[in-house]
Amino acid sequence: MTVSIESVEPTSVDTPAGQARGAAPGAGASAVSADGHADEVLRQHAEHAFAAELAALAAQDDRPRPARWRLSPWAVATYLLGGTLPDGTEITPKYVGPRRIVEVAVTTLATDRALLLLGVPGTAKTWVSEHLAAAVSGDSTLLVQGTAGTPEEAIRYGWNYAQLLAHGPSREALVPSPVMRAMAEGMTVRVEELTRVPADVQDTLITILSEKTLPIPELGQETQAVRGFNLIATANDRDRGVNELSSALRRRFNTVVLPLPESAEAEVDIVARRVDQIGRSLDLPSVPDGVDEIRRVVTVFRELRDGVTADGRTKLKSPSGTLSTAEAISVVTGGLALAAHFGDGVLRASDVAAGVLGAVVRDQAADRVVWQEYLEAVVREREGWKDFYRACREAGA
Repeated sequence: MTVSIESVEPTSVDTPAGQARGAAPGAGASAVSADGHADEVLRQHAEHAFAAELAALAAQDDRPRPARWRLSPWAVATYLLGGTLPDGTEITPKYVGPRRIVEVAVTTLATDRALLLLGVPGTAKTWVSEHLAAAVSGDSTLLVQGTAGTPEEAIRYGWNYAQLLAHGPSREALVPSPVMRAMAEGMTVRVEELTRVPADVQDTLITILSEKTLPIPELGQETQAVRGFNLIATANDRDRGVNELSSALRRRFNTVVLPLPESAEAEVDIVARRVDQIGRSLDLPSVPDGVDEIRRVVTVFRELRDGVTADGRTKLKSPSGTLSTAEAISVVTGGLALAAHFGDGVLRASDVAAGVLGAVVRDQAADRVVWQEYLEAVVREREGWKDFYRACREAGA
């Protein structure tokens, strides 16, 4: 099943087994770093950062919940899309886009089908998968990060070689993967960038997803998935031809496509929200002072990736990069840091110009020509953009 409708990607951190799973949603508003200092955690897991919202939803959620789910499907969708609860509690939107996308994703997790979130880079696939896992299982840390070097053990299990040499194969010597732990505990596990994983390693998921069991031939045993287990995978459609999914594996997934934001205003809203969240953790200036610059960055990115100006009058060449929403967030966050540390705290054209140039010009030969043509034909002639034009020229265009 494929749904094609509309919409930064976090870095995984090793978490002691059970740390996040031991507390119900809302049990604590802060994650705790290795040395016990909650206020020093640079990026909290979703279940900690939004613990108050998850707790409020759980307290007022009287709808049926699938086995081992912390919230009902309706409450999970509300957590991602935002809304106002009967007691007046505001739930902030985590995903800006059609409600149907989230409903299909949540419903898939309530069945025996795994979920594949597919889209171009920067369409919030990892962000959505993290929040889905946090809302469903109260733990987003059961994660396999897919790379060209991901071994089979990352999906199946490994061994504690000291125990193995001392006592031979045993349950005590076995080191479970996040997938195995999720199966045994009825949790949601995430596999990021699945198409980056070698094909033979990908195929270890076939038995897990079809038979809901993970054989352990060394012990003559198996781990069977208990109710509540499911898997969310993400993949970039730009990775076609890297390690494409076999037809056997793809059949085990329901695929939901996360496209780029439908309108410029929706994308501005997404960028402003995420930059504001990131900025607060870094003590950067507030976003409202820089909305005009955010709108200009979003406009540039949208026009160049669409190959036409917003008014439809001028056709443009597109650069080699994706110019995604995630990249716009990165450019604006970098600009805010410049404004805070080397300016007056107000985001201006000079703060974002270098970031825009770096995002657009990936191929120094081809992309620089595309950017210079756009700068001279569009930016230079656009009313109210003279400061942006000058800043971009000074940045090295």
